[in-house]
This record gives sequence, structure tokens and C-alpha cells, in this order.
Amino acid sequence: MLVLIGIFLVIGATIGGFMLAGGHPAVLLHISEFVVIFGISIGILIIASPNQVLKDTVAKIRFAFSAKKPDKDQYLDLLKLLYEIFMVGRRNGLIALEEHVMDPGKSAIFARYPVVTAHKERLEFLINGLRPVIDGKIKPDQLENLMTAELDAKGEEADHPVHILQMVGDSLPGIGIVAAVLGIINTMAAIADGPAVVGERVAAALTGTFLGIFGAYGFVNPIATRIKFNNTHDQQYLKCILSAVAGFAKGLAPVTAVEIARRSLDSASQPTSEELEAAVKGLSASAK
Repeated sequence: MLVLIGIFLVIGATIGGFMLAGGHPAVLLHISEFVVIFGISIGILIIASPNQVLKDTVAKIRFAFSAKKPDKDQYLDLLKLLYEIFMVGRRNGLIALEEHVMDPGKSAIFARYPVVTAHKERLEFLINGLRPVIDGKIKPDQLENLMTAELDAKGEEADHPVHILQMVGDSLPGIGIVAAVLGIINTMAAIADGPAVVGERVAAALTGTFLGIFGAYGFVNPIATRIKFNNTHDQQYLKCILSAVAGFAKGLAPVTAVEIARRSLDSASQPTSEELEAAVKGLSASAK
């Protein structure tokens, strides 16, 4: 919603200021310039992007208009899920976690937290972190490095669309110049048609420069930055999981492991220690 409000403000301020200065919006509507600007931009995007990155870029742009960062309640659900899983492992042995980890869809614990399980990538990261703990295939102090490597790989992959959009945004002013040069070529070819025709074609050519700069700094680069922030939020969620699972694997008490995870969150979405303590006590009471 905020993205749409920002877009309306950008367009409204630009057109409004132009009209206040005596301009007419219809003067800016030269279809040929739009074709050149958007056609070349999309072509550059396709040339520069491998197939998967292109798909991810389209998905990330769509997600940028509707995405909301995980809030305090969502993180509290995650911490409660982690605490319940850790308590089962502490009380009944790590082998007791197998039925929950190997098939989360049938787990009574996971079923209580649909917000966590609804996100496939986050659930897979959690499951991939817990499996080595159950299997005993690696030492506890090695698990953090393993999960960090996976987290870094996911972060790098998530940033590919950002780099592509930033490249397109940086190219747009130059594309606008290309459109303007093409317009000037048409203008020179029609110079014998009189000042009125020449003036109209010069205006069309300048529209190309305007659209290139306007598209770069008004839309493409800001959307790339928004996607970058969304990626940071996703990374923080996964880092919260990493901190808790790695701590538990090293032998920390469940409540200590989730407290470390809580402290890894930023202040805007971090549950307070009192809220986490109350949630944990509620779970402990219901388990008795």
C-alpha cells in the first residue's frame, strides 16, 4: 500500500508541478518515446537476466507492492514453535524430534503455527537446520557454520533481482538520451516543414530524456531498494532461526536459545523479554 501511495505522489507531484508552470499533460504523451524507453529497458532486462533471475525479478517486483515485514506477533509465533520443538528434544531426547522434523505437515506442534509453516523457504531452512541435530552427522559447533553458509547463499540469490533492477535504473537516463537523439534526427529531417512542426518534434525528443530520468529515479531504483529491504527482512527471519537452532545444538537450554534468537531481531519487530517469558510460561503450563 505504501508503495502505491509513493507512486501516486511521484506522478502527482510531477504532473501537478508541470501544470502549475503552465504545461499541458498531453504534451508529455508521445507514444514513440514510450515505445523506445520501455522497449529498450525490457530488452536490457531480458539480455542481462538468466531465466531464473528474470522470473525471480518479476516475482520480487509483484511482492514489493504487497509485502509486509514479519511483525512482533509473527516472530513470537516462531519463538514459541522453536521453544516447543526444543523442549521435546530436551525432555524426550533428540530422536523424539524425528516425527516432527521429517514430516512437518503431520506434526501437531507445527500445526499450531500456520504462519510459520505457510512460508515454504523459512520452513525448509528450519527443517534443514534441525535434521543434522537429530541425525548426529555433524558436531554441534559445526552446525552454525553450515546454516550460515546456507543463509549467505540464499541472501546472494535473493539480491540478484536487486542488482538487475539497479542496472536497468542506471541505464534509463542513457536510454532517454537515445530516445532524444532519435527524436532530434526526426526533427532535422522535418526542418523544412516550419517552426511549428520542428517545435513539436523537439518537445517529443525532450520527452524521451524526461522519461528516462523520471523512470530511473522515480520508479526503478526505489523499487529495487524496496526489494532490498524485503530481502533484509527475510534474512533476519532466517537468522533468528539460525541463532536459536545453533544455540540449542550447542546445549543451551530451550529458553536461552530462543532468548538469543529474540535478541537478534531489530527493535521494530522484536518481542520484549517479558512477552517472550509470558508466552513460554503459557506453553509450559499447557504442557503439564
